[in-house]
Amino acid sequence: MDPCPVDQLTVEAPAKINLHLEVLGLRADGFHELAMVMQSLDLADRLAITPRGDGAIVLNCGVSSLPTDGGNLVVRAAELLRQQAGRPELGATIQLEKRIPIGAGLAGGSSDGAAALLGLNRLWGLQLDTASLLQLAAQLGSDVPFTLSGGTQLCFGRGERLEPVALSPAGPRALGPEGPGELAVLLIKDPVASVSTPWAYGRCRELRGDFYLERESEFEQRRRSLRDGPLLAALQGQRALPPLRNDLQSVVEPEQESVRAGLELLRSAIDPLAVAMSGSGPSLFALFAGLERAEAAREQLQAALTAGGFEAWCCRCSHQGARITATVQAP
Repeated sequence: MDPCPVDQLTVEAPAKINLHLEVLGLRADGFHELAMVMQSLDLADRLAITPRGDGAIVLNCGVSSLPTDGGNLVVRAAELLRQQAGRPELGATIQLEKRIPIGAGLAGGSSDGAAALLGLNRLWGLQLDTASLLQLAAQLGSDVPFTLSGGTQLCFGRGERLEPVALSPAGPRALGPEGPGELAVLLIKDPVASVSTPWAYGRCRELRGDFYLERESEFEQRRRSLRDGPLLAALQGQRALPPLRNDLQSVVEPEQESVRAGLELLRSAIDPLAVAMSGSGPSLFALFAGLERAEAAREQLQAALTAGGFEAWCCRCSHQGARITATVQAP
């Protein structure tokens, strides 16, 4: 890591979607044991960070609904990092530019926290290695370790246990009509809809708890099935994508009209490879073999999306997590 002092840096904080979300059972700590495949997108927030000499952590954001105090993972990440370093005098001003929709099941807040860890580690010259940053990320939230490292990964435990998926350097592939190509996404969200993640998991336990696995050997069997299953082969461009599994979708969809309507719209698009909800929702996505096909689908559905009150984004699947994109060296 470059130890040269930095006057300012910019960090990108990518969104994620869940290509697989399986609720295996309950853990001893009360959290759910999960088996997931997470995927980074090139839709990203941006953090511009500059040092301060007064030891304050100042977060600014143009979105008035977002907290800018310790209720924001960016501030919590900064405080945790300097506590870990034993350097309470360290300070920073952080300007957060939100591009990822808020409360959408896309890990925007988690990714912002991961980007803060990465950027401040560089800005403050702490030189913590990746393993140390991942340990701090796990203390901040279940999705933060993935959003820090990014790409395409198997995620187990609460989501903090990561296993990278071996893919081509270009990232996940899709087997489309012209053969393997880049995997792209049409992402939609009703901006007035929201889903409480604790509610979604609680509802899942109510409806599916009788089927929960209980033993570690059973959990590991499901992990092996995912590692060796058709989804990962499809992401390597070896076969067509199978239907995507999201156990939370099965409990959210019946109770959220916007989720039902949005999934129906995406399924009516031309040539989607798969359609699903991300995380606990309410964001929904369709996968396509290439960005041009995703953009064509958005154009095809535009009138219906507008009539339904949906916002829409087209983006590529990415092989990167949080990353520093620009630095200004101190004189």
